[in-house]
Amino acid sequence: MGMTLTSPPLPDAEQLQLTHQGDLATIVLNRPAVRNCLSMQLSDELVSALRWVQHSEEVKLVVIGGAGGTFCAGDDITEMTRWGNANQVMRRVQIYQEMANLIEELDKVTIARVDGYAVGGGLEITMACDFVVASRDARWGMPEVDVGITPGWGGTTRMTRLIGRRRTKEINLLGALHTAQRAVDLDLWNVVVDPEDLDAEVQRLLTVLRSKNHQAVRQLKFIIDKGANADLHTAQGFEKLSAGLTGAVNGWWQVPDADQQTGINGFATKDELWQHRRGLAIDFWTQ
Repeated sequence: MGMTLTSPPLPDAEQLQLTHQGDLATIVLNRPAVRNCLSMQLSDELVSALRWVQHSEEVKLVVIGGAGGTFCAGDDITEMTRWGNANQVMRRVQIYQEMANLIEELDKVTIARVDGYAVGGGLEITMACDFVVASRDARWGMPEVDVGITPGWGGTTRMTRLIGRRRTKEINLLGALHTAQRAVDLDLWNVVVDPEDLDAEVQRLLTVLRSKNHQAVRQLKFIIDKGANADLHTAQGFEKLSAGLTGAVNGWWQVPDADQQTGINGFATKDELWQHRRGLAIDFWTQ
């Protein structure tokens, strides 16, 4: 018997907006006066919002955007003196890395809706998403080098895995701002549309994604992401296990020599099967 899918109460937030309607959660970074740059508070609120999304079984799709005609201008540089000593800076960066990892590992499809600027930490958010739909007016880059700092949560690591070392060095060492079309050409983003078509294009993508079997979508996202950084044979192992899971969820689950819950039920009741197995194993080769 299936369980009713419910979502936990929405977390409180001041610097972002989290809304939820059916299978869709929308996160809007909401510091438009400073181009939605990531303050420590906004970053913490974003983690809380992502945790909420993570725990919701009802949500299948997530759109991340920014208020005021821009996506995100990266970390709030003016706050960096408050991060603390070198060890405390490392701890803060770890929080941001966990935030990006959380986006990437959600069992939902994530879409970055990008207009205006997506630089530094803003660009790092887009690289952790599954899809990026951008306005033709959007601009992106990694300008940290001109502040005398280095990226901390994807600007060198994810970018290298997406576009290679040579282009990643170009983007980071020069610090230029690039057109949205170049991000598509480099395989950083998916598609560029005219500014007035941005929301309609996101909705078109959502319509296509809603038509899919989301168990298959979850499996595909998992095996693609996990296989990307594995050797070929390990990645093929993920594909093989996913094929077995696909068979099971399509009704072909009765493997003759599988327990089919008898082992679990036996543990609960301590039945004859449990006693037999544990009796044989518990002291085996322990002397």
